[in-house]
Amino acid sequence: MTQVTSQRWGEVPGIGVVDMWVLQSPQVKVEVLTLGAIIRSVISRGKDGQMEDVVLGFDDVDGYVSDKRYFGAVVGRVANRIARGRFVLEGKEYQLDINNGPNALHGGLQGFNKVVWQATSVEGGVQLSLTSPDGDQGYPGEVHVSVSYTLQGETLNAEFQAQSTKTTPINLTNHSYFNLAGQSATDVYDHEVSISAQSYLPVDDTSIPTGEIRAVDNTPFDLRKPVLIGPQLKKVPGPGFDHNFCLSSPGDPWLDRHAARVHHPASGRILEVSTSQPGVQFYTANFLDGSMTGKGGARYGKHSSFCLETQNWPDAVNQASFPDCLLRPGEEYRHVTRYTFTTV
Repeated sequence: MTQVTSQRWGEVPGIGVVDMWVLQSPQVKVEVLTLGAIIRSVISRGKDGQMEDVVLGFDDVDGYVSDKRYFGAVVGRVANRIARGRFVLEGKEYQLDINNGPNALHGGLQGFNKVVWQATSVEGGVQLSLTSPDGDQGYPGEVHVSVSYTLQGETLNAEFQAQSTKTTPINLTNHSYFNLAGQSATDVYDHEVSISAQSYLPVDDTSIPTGEIRAVDNTPFDLRKPVLIGPQLKKVPGPGFDHNFCLSSPGDPWLDRHAARVHHPASGRILEVSTSQPGVQFYTANFLDGSMTGKGGARYGKHSSFCLETQNWPDAVNQASFPDCLLRPGEEYRHVTRYTFTTV
């Protein structure tokens, strides 16, 4: 059985009251904020029986308000990057705010991560919903969005749904940063990762996919068998992993597929991720620089954590060979991602 409780956690001037919902099973405890539909913490057991919080974040609401790195949040309307913040839809060009070099990232300057969502109790968890008005951050159509977090034993389920009054690109994900060693760890070099992808998307110098779908064979991106993150990072060009791994091909049927597994041998903790999304962005916190004070005064530096952002492929709205990211009136967007926390 999962216990579900809620309490007031803080207030954001001009935005409203922020509540925290707590989902607790015998194995795992999860804290969710109504601000940004943020996963504030996931507390799971190690092989020594020790319970540790394996999600990075902040001690108070002010930390999340000022955060520019999307800690734990649902990002949208479109997660990841859109080249030059521009796309053409039904003959009309749309220009979005530029907030990541020359590109638009994670929905804009005031994306879904900075909004207080409406919360409703559901069996085993909480459903968070919002309405994004027509023209929000430059996107067309009024969009109704919900994410349901439910906890079943060791598994946290995230189910995303959306409907729109006009055709719009949409791509929703959760942007939690994980370190399976807990809050005191300074890096993830001792974690082992495997990702169930035969191919990945090479990127240009602004992290936009080039359009090529490249096989992982004989590259540092071949993570089909477990590898230690630390040594593998030395083989990757640039500051680290920040790449889309292709879990399915354009046109493949909707299916909940195994995506990734991360194991921290010292604690015995394992995170397994499955998803219906066609891709997962594996990100090794390359742009955290120690300037932010996190939980308990921790300084989150480069490679202090990892993200497994299940989503459509980046810049899909501008790349016809990528999976379709458009939501049309009368259609329903629906994807699920499951995070399972175990020990070995």
